[in-house]
Amino acid sequence: MSNHLALIEKTQSLIAAGDIAGAESALTELADAEGDRALMVVLDQLAPKDILAVMREYDPSRESVVNLLVTPEQFARAIVIEKRYKDLTHTHLRGMVNSIIFREDADPVAFLTAVGDLEGGSEAMANYFAEKWARIEAFARTGTFDTVEEDGEMLSEQALLGSAYASPRIDLEEVADQDWMELAWRMRYETPDLFTETLLVLRAQARAHHLGTEDEEEAGEEDVRVETSDTDRGRSTPAAREDDEESAI
Repeated sequence: MSNHLALIEKTQSLIAAGDIAGAESALTELADAEGDRALMVVLDQLAPKDILAVMREYDPSRESVVNLLVTPEQFARAIVIEKRYKDLTHTHLRGMVNSIIFREDADPVAFLTAVGDLEGGSEAMANYFAEKWARIEAFARTGTFDTVEEDGEMLSEQALLGSAYASPRIDLEEVADQDWMELAWRMRYETPDLFTETLLVLRAQARAHHLGTEDEEEAGEEDVRVETSDTDRGRSTPAAREDDEESAI
């Protein structure tokens, strides 16, 4: 166990220093030397932010031993704090989610249920679907991802809840792409509460974005000049750190 404690400290130090590849390599060496069970013991001792740091660096060209072994609960605790990275593209988030929820031995429902059980879970999933909001709205209303049938109307929250247990219009096999369509299908028909909450968060984000755009246009009309030199040097947008617990982010 003392060796494990040393490895945990080493992993945390490497992540804090930004050497994510080195941290993952150290964890991989442990799995190779002592087996998957030993690695799982160590993962259970690592803080969610440290597990997240490794999971986010998902590379589709190779398998990550951490992504292969992380449990639904560890995954959920990590994913709800992913927003601290302030990645507006959510590219890392989508790659990480897909690689873990759709790994060969995984039960997607177990992972989605764990995410739904935590505060911030629906927000994390809304970030995952951020660029597909219209398609998700269409899916909620019509049971298909085709936005052609959309007329701009959205289901009320009550109607959304009422439709949560409707029978699928399309089979899982038709959307089994191990990507956002399959995830949306599984959420709607296998974890409907999480699907509904996620869609409500997506709507709130869309409203906030719309209001923000309007505010920007009004500010532009007033010819407000902004000093950008500090921003260019990264001073105005520091890394997301609320306390020492987030030092690795």
